[in-house]
Amino acid sequence: MSALMMFMVALIGVLLIVVGALFYRLWKLRQVGGTAAILRDAPAVGGHGWRHGVIRYRGGEAGFYRLSSLRWWPDRRLSRRGLEVVSRRAPRGDEFDIMTSEIVVLELRDTHPDSRHGYEIALDRGALTAFTSWLESRPSPRTRRRG
Repeated sequence: MSALMMFMVALIGVLLIVVGALFYRLWKLRQVGGTAAILRDAPAVGGHGWRHGVIRYRGGEAGFYRLSSLRWWPDRRLSRRGLEVVSRRAPRGDEFDIMTSEIVVLELRDTHPDSRHGYEIALDRGALTAFTSWLESRPSPRTRRRG
C-alpha cells in the first residue's frame, strides 16, 4: 500500500469518527430534551453570530448547547443570579433569514462581577415563557444568609 493510500484511509477514518461523534451528540441532545433557542454574544452587527442550539435548565444555571458543536459540555453557561433582561424586540433585517416573525429576541446582560457578558437570545413563545419563568424564579438578592 502506498503512502498516499494510507493517508487517504486515515483521513476517511478520522472523518467517520468526527461524523459519528456529531451524530451521537445530536442524538443525545434530542433524547434528553431541552428548549430550542438561537443565541449570540452581544454586541453584534446585523444577523451575524447567531448559533442554533438547545437550552437545558439545571437549578440556577442554563446551559446552551450549540447544535454544530462537538463539545460534551455547554458552549455557554448563563447564571440565573446575575442575568437580567435589558430589552425585548422582534427580529429585524437579515435576521428573518433564520427566524420567523413569531420569534422574540431578548437582550441579556450578565451582571455577575466575574463575567460581565452580553447576549441576545431568540426564542419562540413557548420557549420565552419557560426562559422568563426560570429567570424570574431566582431568589431575591435581599434573601442572602448571613453567616
